[in-house]
Amino acid sequence: MFNSFHYPLPWENCPTLMNQTQEVPECAMSKPTTYFWYRTALNITNAIEGSDMNWPMVGCLVLAWFLVCGGMIKGIKSSGKVMYFSSVFPYVVLLCFLIRGLLLEGAADGIRIMFTPKLEIWGNVQVWRQAATQVFFALGLGFGSVIAYSSYNDRYNNCHFDAILVSFINFMTSILATLVVFAVLGFRANVLTETCVQTNMDKIFHLIHNGSLQQDIMPIGNLTNAEYSPWYKDTNSKVNLQQFGIEDCRVEVEMNKGVEGTGLAFIAFTEAMTHFPASPFWSLLFFLMLLNLGLSTMFGNMQGIITPLLDNFSCLRKKKTTFTVLCCITGLLIGLIFVQRAGNYYVSMFDDYSATLPLIIVVIFENIAIAWVYGAERFMEDIRGMLGHRPWKIYKYMWQYITILGMIGLLLASLIRMCIEKPTYRAWNEEEANEEMLEYPPWALAMLVCLIVIAALPIPIVFLKHTIQDWIQKKSKSYGDCGYSQGNTVDDITGPIEGSTDHGFTGNGYLPVEMEDFAERGKLLTNEDIDEADVDTENANG
Repeated sequence: MFNSFHYPLPWENCPTLMNQTQEVPECAMSKPTTYFWYRTALNITNAIEGSDMNWPMVGCLVLAWFLVCGGMIKGIKSSGKVMYFSSVFPYVVLLCFLIRGLLLEGAADGIRIMFTPKLEIWGNVQVWRQAATQVFFALGLGFGSVIAYSSYNDRYNNCHFDAILVSFINFMTSILATLVVFAVLGFRANVLTETCVQTNMDKIFHLIHNGSLQQDIMPIGNLTNAEYSPWYKDTNSKVNLQQFGIEDCRVEVEMNKGVEGTGLAFIAFTEAMTHFPASPFWSLLFFLMLLNLGLSTMFGNMQGIITPLLDNFSCLRKKKTTFTVLCCITGLLIGLIFVQRAGNYYVSMFDDYSATLPLIIVVIFENIAIAWVYGAERFMEDIRGMLGHRPWKIYKYMWQYITILGMIGLLLASLIRMCIEKPTYRAWNEEEANEEMLEYPPWALAMLVCLIVIAALPIPIVFLKHTIQDWIQKKSKSYGDCGYSQGNTVDDITGPIEGSTDHGFTGNGYLPVEMEDFAERGKLLTNEDIDEADVDTENANG
């Protein structure tokens, strides 16, 4: 983002060797944007084994966590206000890019390819696995951020409408973002196709000049992108042009060469913006959007970590600010893994394996806990108590059967993929100036397995903890009914409850006595509720 203030952009052209006009060989063999990303920004190693710190990246990481900590330090009051901006700004930028992209030559080709179905890949299990993974990340399922933010809603909030609205907005956002990407990539493919055509025409001219080809194959006038492919097919049927290194140039071919992962944003999209008028402005706008998306994601993830810890450990609520800062410092220290020179390989490992499997496992157990342990019918009644009507019965069967089976199928597909295909990563080869697929070393595989286990470990630990606590409470006969039901709301309290503390609330940990933090969440305990509960308790006792 800081380099976007330069004109021309530093990734528009290859740098030259010191005191020479010759381009750096690594850049000359690849592309300026690719070279800038791998060598200047990441200063990447040839493999995941061994590397030192990328200090400019360390500085950016510290700055990013400083911004996250500043937005989180006052709890939901500060992060909630920041989310108003971070939720709207990306849409403004996407709309600007969509309007600009649709005016570019080749944008229509990109959008046409976007809406052209490839029926042959519909039977590929990995395609559905990747689609499901995208939904997980887009909706934030399994991260805890949705539950954490939802806990601040009013207890009678229409969660059914919210779920439908969020899913619809997410779907439309995906369509909008995909339109922007394919419009810009279509423009990029058009530019690359023009370059390919011009390069091949120069090769043919030199081959004719050297006598290697006949003069009559040379086309009359300059060929457009649309005219080149038919000419190439006709000429190649007469003369084998491929033996001279002359290939077909088509927009579809360039689109199929599209990069994936971090390369989509930092190579393909960035390269396309170098051809925009006022490219520094568009580059700055684009990277501001990425920064905004990253920060808003971290706000949600950190809220999903901090909120349940504050809820379960009352001592932490007294020092919420200090605890928030410590969590951010911990996140910063963990993030140092990803700002090594080989850090991009760790990002790929987390993204491809360590993040996906634990998320699926967490969501499966969340579903089982609600649908079978707590009970789908009981949950339906709870929703009726909040909304005033029962949700559609199809939800019950979705929770109990369809969703669970779908998630288990996705988990099995991911495990089978890991067992059949050796885990690999895309590495940058400095000598050849291109990417190559390498297998993870044994220590990296062991680290990968440990990460998956550690991420899923809290589920059995918390289960055992509550099982032991329930067993102890049953033995001591000192607990009451702790299930949520319509009659357990503050408004329905008419007298003291067995095992209760002040204000008639049960002391079993589900509604802690220290309610200051909970007052923000939907006014779970208001002054009127306290007064009413006190009066009811006095009447019952007196």
